[in-house]
Amino acid sequence: VQLQASGGGLVQAGGSLRLSCVVSGVTLGNYAIAWFRQAPGKEREGMAYIRTLGSRYYAESVKGRFTISRDNAKSTVYLQMNSLRPEDTAVYYCAARGGNIIVGRWADDNMWNYWGQGTQVTVSS
Repeated sequence: VQLQASGGGLVQAGGSLRLSCVVSGVTLGNYAIAWFRQAPGKEREGMAYIRTLGSRYYAESVKGRFTISRDNAKSTVYLQMNSLRPEDTAVYYCAARGGNIIVGRWADDNMWNYWGQGTQVTVSS
C-alpha cells in the first residue's frame, strides 16, 4: 500500500486549500482513511476520518471548516480546508487501514497501518 499526499502550500489566514491523498496498491473502497497533522514540537493529531462507506468524523478544532471526502474510482481521498488559521500550520499526513476503525479510536495514530509522506501547510496571519 502506498499513499501520496499533495496539495499543501502557503496561504493567508481565512484562505482555503485542498489536500489530496492518492492510494495505490489496493482497492481504496476497502480502506478507511484519515488525515493527521503534526505541528513543530507537538504530537501528531487526528483531524478527519472517513470510513469505507463514507461516514465522516472530525476533530473538534476543525469541525465546520474541514471536509474529508473520497473518490474510490480515482483512488483518492481529499481534505478540503476552509477558513484556515495560523494554528492550522503543520505537516499533514494521510493514513490508511483495511476495514474500519471504531469511531472512538480513529484519532489514535497507532491504529493506522499505512502512512503517506506528508505535505506542509503554512497559514500566515
